[in-house]
Amino acid sequence: MSPKRTVHLPVASLDSVQEFVDIAVRAEELGYERAWIPETWGRNVVPILTRVAEETSEMGLGTSIVNVYSRSPALLGQTAVTLQEVSDGRMRLGIGPSGPIVVEGWHGADFGNPLRRTRESIDVIRQVVSGEEVDYEGEYFNLSGFRLRCDPPEEPPAVDAAGMGPKAVELCGRFADGWHATLFTPDGLRERMDDFRRGADLGDRDVDDLTATLSLGTCALDDGDRARRLAREHLVFYVGAMGTYYRESLSRQGFEEEANEIAAKYASGDRDGAMEALPDELLDEMGASGTPERAREELRKFEEVDGLDSLAVSFPRGASFEEIDRTLAALAPE
Repeated sequence: MSPKRTVHLPVASLDSVQEFVDIAVRAEELGYERAWIPETWGRNVVPILTRVAEETSEMGLGTSIVNVYSRSPALLGQTAVTLQEVSDGRMRLGIGPSGPIVVEGWHGADFGNPLRRTRESIDVIRQVVSGEEVDYEGEYFNLSGFRLRCDPPEEPPAVDAAGMGPKAVELCGRFADGWHATLFTPDGLRERMDDFRRGADLGDRDVDDLTATLSLGTCALDDGDRARRLAREHLVFYVGAMGTYYRESLSRQGFEEEANEIAAKYASGDRDGAMEALPDELLDEMGASGTPERAREELRKFEEVDGLDSLAVSFPRGASFEEIDRTLAALAPE
């Protein structure tokens, strides 16, 4: 069975909150099964998801991701409970460590041990959403004596986690309800799926009860060259400007030389050189961009990865609202 087609709302800052809502409403009309929204250093995602919940009726909603440093795990649990209520049970909470550039540079927090912090956050969030008194002793969090003042949801929201490296993905399979993946080639994704399954085994869980979601960079426009340039700019930014995480992930997937050259040229201010250092082969391996026909064909190779449950169409940072809308329509579920 092909993975469900979902949508990853733009990570870039649109002109208004209403544009995020409009994209989500349009996605529901087109048959997308869930709208995910990330949080970096733009708008707070909670009021946006509240608005989306009010203006949609059936499509699932979720965060992909909110980091585990800028909110305490108790607040993340409260947030999940509240969004589960306002969405009438359509919420999944996607969390993750983000990276030191965001956590330290934006939030001023010590990045520390991101895997341990993510694990403890999952534990605490689960206690919070259960409605039971929270009693937890960990390396990062020691909590006791409180419980929700409101009734817990009849159906607790799922708690997913993001991961890129083997141990992070194994953690997702062992402790979370799902794994959120980004910037993977089809073969790289297959390799990490093995880690996800191993984590499920270590946690004595059935991987079929968990959800694997890939956020896939896409851009489908009649002007195929424009679409591919936008996709290339987006990928170069993540490899060159967002620390070592994405570069290390690409290296593990067989593109170490390309990743290092992109990062070096970007760091030296040679943006054009960084763009040229990203070969067409890598661009095609990391997403689906070009004309609508080409983008749909490129997307199929990701759908064929065994174990992938949800494929989330995402958009380049530089795409306009109209280009996002055209891509959304071109890649809608058939």
